[in-house]
Amino acid sequence: MSALRDALRDLPEDVFFDLLESEDAYLLVLDVPGVSAESLDLAIEDGRISIDAHREKEPTGDYQYVEENRSLFLDVDLPLPDDASDAGAEATVNRGVLELTLPKRGASGETTIDIVDEDV
Repeated sequence: MSALRDALRDLPEDVFFDLLESEDAYLLVLDVPGVSAESLDLAIEDGRISIDAHREKEPTGDYQYVEENRSLFLDVDLPLPDDASDAGAEATVNRGVLELTLPKRGASGETTIDIVDEDV
């Protein structure tokens, strides 16, 4: 997971995130203000997490932009932790906050192994 932590630390200062870990999963919480599920692309491929988000730019009412300081786009490429699985990953975006849950391998409960008695 240190590669993921290092990659998150290298994000621009205006990108806010939390990384949490339990016995069963990782939870990445990433602020994506102005972004909806329709304007967010999220993929896990080849051991990488790809997040591409853009916010709507149209001002409301009679307002016009005087100055713009918020980024319109967020393009993030992060390493998947070695013990994380993309199978069963879940993501939600609510009020500009993306939550990505990555289950850990082997954390889906008990695995039973059939033992064959070859003496019989």
